Amino acid sequence: MSYPFNARSGPILVDAEISGPAGTSGATLVLDTGATTSTINTSVLRLVGYDPDSSTDLVPMTIGTGVMTVPRIMLNRLSALGQHQIGLRVLAHDLPMAAAVDGLLGVDFLRDKVLTIDYRAGSITLIR
Repeated sequence: MSYPFNARSGPILVDAEISGPAGTSGATLVLDTGATTSTINTSVLRLVGYDPDSSTDLVPMTIGTGVMTVPRIMLNRLSALGQHQIGLRVLAHDLPMAAAVDGLLGVDFLRDKVLTIDYRAGSITLIR
């Protein structure tokens, strides 16, 4: 199944669903093939029942200004582009408010799948 995106401007935005111990929430993520690990804003993680502040799994994350340590959270499930991943470990980090998105969908979610981005048609597909 193909999903539309605006091929004329801005990043590719993907609708996602994040499941946690307290329920599920919709999220808008930027498709980022340069990100090795998916990143979700802490407010979304808290909404579905995760507590990033109590995570003991802390990992380095490279950002534009250097390296910082952030919590890594194992999700019950992340669904996007018709695919579901159980037990995906994501970084808990807030993107700038100006980004107006809930996180990044990284290569860890795309791995072992076939990603097709058709800019001419403005469509994206992800299949196993």
